[in-house]
Amino acid sequence: MNIPLSPTVKKYLPWVVASALFMEQLDSTIVNTAVPAMAANLHVTPLSLKTVVTSYILSFAVCIPVSGWMVDRFGTRRVFAAAIAVFTAASMLCGLALNVPMLVVARIIQGVGAAMMMPVGRITIIRAFPKAELLQAMNFVIIPALIGPLLGPTVGGVIVHFLPWRVIFFVNLPIGLAAQVLIHRYMPDYRSDAPRPLDVTGFVLFGAGSALISWLLEIFGEHFISANATSLLLLLAAVLLGAYVWHAREIAYPLLKLSLFKVRTYSIAVCGGFITRLGISGMPFLLPLLYQVGFGMPAWESGLLMMPAALAAMGMKALCPAILKRFGYRRVLVINTVMSGIITGLFALIGPETSILFIIILSLWRGFLNSLQFSSMNSMAYADIEDGDTSMASTLASSLQQMSASFGLAGGSLIAGWFLGRHLQSDHAAVITALHHAFIALGVFTVLSSLTFWLLHPDDGESVSRAHVEKKDKKRRARH
Repeated sequence: MNIPLSPTVKKYLPWVVASALFMEQLDSTIVNTAVPAMAANLHVTPLSLKTVVTSYILSFAVCIPVSGWMVDRFGTRRVFAAAIAVFTAASMLCGLALNVPMLVVARIIQGVGAAMMMPVGRITIIRAFPKAELLQAMNFVIIPALIGPLLGPTVGGVIVHFLPWRVIFFVNLPIGLAAQVLIHRYMPDYRSDAPRPLDVTGFVLFGAGSALISWLLEIFGEHFISANATSLLLLLAAVLLGAYVWHAREIAYPLLKLSLFKVRTYSIAVCGGFITRLGISGMPFLLPLLYQVGFGMPAWESGLLMMPAALAAMGMKALCPAILKRFGYRRVLVINTVMSGIITGLFALIGPETSILFIIILSLWRGFLNSLQFSSMNSMAYADIEDGDTSMASTLASSLQQMSASFGLAGGSLIAGWFLGRHLQSDHAAVITALHHAFIALGVFTVLSSLTFWLLHPDDGESVSRAHVEKKDKKRRARH
């Protein structure tokens, strides 16, 4: 049920959601920069710690489908507050972990909390603002949240350089407490008048299939497992996901409403975004490895080199509405995806002697293009969705986004490990070469993913970019 908002609540609601996104983004970017220091302290190789990152992303993806049901059943305010409480408590457990298995378990719990934070915040924004204001509202939310990626690499680098790596997780504690205060003051309580039943069978099928695929990506090339066992497990994952598709078509209230893919713009935005993220998502994990393991930079310097992309992303959020209004979603997504792939591949030109200015320029372009890409895909998804389906549409889109991020990160690490071969990760030249090959492969894949956005029509997305409002105004003025 949607309730009218007071001007004060509507003014501060984006900040409430942004506080949670800030904490989640700060945490993920801090961890990426700290991976080499964590690996040294825990006596493992840096690439093997991708499990710490992907376990979080995967639990995030698997648990997101439940968030829509929880909102309908318990309301946005209660679920959002509980999510931040779980995330904050899990952050403390991460900092207290004594080994990799304990850290992975804590990260899984952290992912469960994050699975409620981001989609519930998005659902609240979608319900609170009309479509004509949606792009502007979502960009307003993202701009403060991008401060997390801006500060994360630098703060993480400074912390692991001067303090134990465990401190990176304790940073979330005061942020989580402050977010609770904002939630109870400004968070509206949207819920359904007739909440649907929870699809437990669908949750088991979808979650098990997704988790199994991600696990196979994790162990492939790192542990000894026969080709027959890998094939059988991959077949089992496909059967589980296929069974979910069949199950979802047979019941009235599925966990994820796959019929939403009949909405053409939603299908293109979500499926195209899934493919594109497979190529983009590995970069935040691989770049710190290039700088620290390959070039031997200290963590704080590596963190500084990650900052330009976040600064550029913040700047692009302010320009994004005007760009989409001027050129349209189809043209922007096709051209921008190709350019993102090219920039990703150009990181293969970076070597130990490369000018810092060149690295900064590439990072700025990466931030600009990725920011425009994500804003375009995320807002395009809701252009033609009916108001009653916004909660389910947000849940389904968020789930697939996180799955693609998990698969993309694991895939990027897998490609780097493949090219590294039998060389040790202490061999700097071999690490650099392997990462360069990974950047080229990810770049080519991203360029090819642009083909999905050719299916859009030139006027798709105008209800979100406000272009249709300007067209109506022009017609009205022409009549008079």
